[in-house]
Amino acid sequence: MAESLPAAAPQRPLRCGRFALKLNRPLIMGVLNVTPDSFSDGGRYAGFSAALAQAGALLEEGADLLDIGGESTRPGAHEVPVEEELRRVLPLVQALAREGVAVSVDTRKTEVMRATLDAGAAFINDVYALQAPGALEILAASDAGVCLMHMQGEPGTMQRRPDYHEVLREVRDFLAARARACVAAGIAPERIVLDPGFGFGKTLEHNLVLLRGLAEISRLAYPVLAGLSRKSMLGALTGRGAGERLAASIAAVLAAVAQGASLVRVHDVAATIDALKVWRAAQGLEPWPDVGLAETRGT
Repeated sequence: MAESLPAAAPQRPLRCGRFALKLNRPLIMGVLNVTPDSFSDGGRYAGFSAALAQAGALLEEGADLLDIGGESTRPGAHEVPVEEELRRVLPLVQALAREGVAVSVDTRKTEVMRATLDAGAAFINDVYALQAPGALEILAASDAGVCLMHMQGEPGTMQRRPDYHEVLREVRDFLAARARACVAAGIAPERIVLDPGFGFGKTLEHNLVLLRGLAEISRLAYPVLAGLSRKSMLGALTGRGAGERLAASIAAVLAAVAQGASLVRVHDVAATIDALKVWRAAQGLEPWPDVGLAETRGT
């Protein structure tokens, strides 16, 4: 049976540096936080050796790309100096890029963007949607992919009093405007991903409205990333701590993919892929492709 994708799902590959990530199935972005204060893993991978081992484990489980973060953006988090963030992420980016891994860097700092792109990063995941001075120019001068995320406020204060008139419309319009700004700056559309920013300046109800309406954002004709894994909204719904939210995280991923998400950012790669394989079979879709990532080798 031919695969049936959501009507608005982009058919073109996502271009990330020397890679082309095919969107014939949801792409799996494995989360690798190398911070001492991550909400989800408590700094277990803050050291280089531990982080490299975890990277290997995520890839073995089937991650298509790895998202490395050297600064926590959890609610109430404080900004990390540039030098410290680079100390945490740069050696890992260099090591993984040398091995041919598609590496994403989760950063809001232009200095970190520039240094990690020079080190071989293929993708920048920016909670500020390239609004920092110089960010657009840095990405435009590269061939990397970029994720533009919506956030109301900034991590230190974003959850104090989130307020929207129509959250879905406001988030969608913001993302559309940032995508237009990227294209105008010279970033090709096939390099752009949109993220509604679940949990970033949103209440539980805001998050649920966005999850139910994710298809509206996918109609902007860019791939949509859903980052729901282990988040506090799932704790609010289930009453479980961050380390006990696997089932809730998988349910959220399935809901997001059903609404057109093209990428999912997750901590539990193998379990997520298993769930998606079953979901796809139940939907009558083609079996899970073995390869979702192709290296273009300069083509």
